[in-house]
Amino acid sequence: MPAAPVLDDIKIIIEDIGKGGGNKPPAGGDGGGDDNKRRPPGPPSARRYRTGIALGMVSILMFFMALASAYLVQRTTSSRWAPVHLPAILWVNTIILLASSATMERARKRLAQADISGFRSLWLITTVLGLTFLAGQLVAWRQLVVQGIYVATNQGSSFFYIFTAVHGVHLLGGICALLYVYRRNFESAKISVSLAAEVSSYYWHFMDGLWLFLLALLYLGK
Repeated sequence: MPAAPVLDDIKIIIEDIGKGGGNKPPAGGDGGGDDNKRRPPGPPSARRYRTGIALGMVSILMFFMALASAYLVQRTTSSRWAPVHLPAILWVNTIILLASSATMERARKRLAQADISGFRSLWLITTVLGLTFLAGQLVAWRQLVVQGIYVATNQGSSFFYIFTAVHGVHLLGGICALLYVYRRNFESAKISVSLAAEVSSYYWHFMDGLWLFLLALLYLGK
């Protein structure tokens, strides 16, 4: 019968296994596949971090695009729309934020040159500039409050406070990332300081560009 040779082959394989035939599995494992499964995982790849921050930025961008769409619709269709005179300090804040991007890139250049001290100094300056920007945004709010312009005063003021507040919260997250890079001991970390600085810079420059977009939107809608 055709099945007889197949059964004979199976019996031979079983007998070889019982006699210890074939290559022995490496010590401490049941075979190559199981050994690979039990092997401790290595450090995460750089692509994982870059992909993660890219997905985060895309989600943030989609959220702000939705807000911008609502802003444009209300501005063009609402009969109660009242523009907001932008405080002059917003332009100063913009210069501060752009300067922070410049100091960040200088810090990364120092890091590439193995100048750790210069990197840490410029990285700290970047963090301080970010905090200064947030303080300036609070000053802009204070100036509007003095003029009697609040969140619920009109639709234009509502969007101004929403845009600046939400952007400020996301920028604060970037500041936390900067502080992490500044204070972290990367000798025992799974990520290198250069990769952490690179990923943080992506987010920081993204927040800079997002602020320029929001400022142009608010300026054109005044």
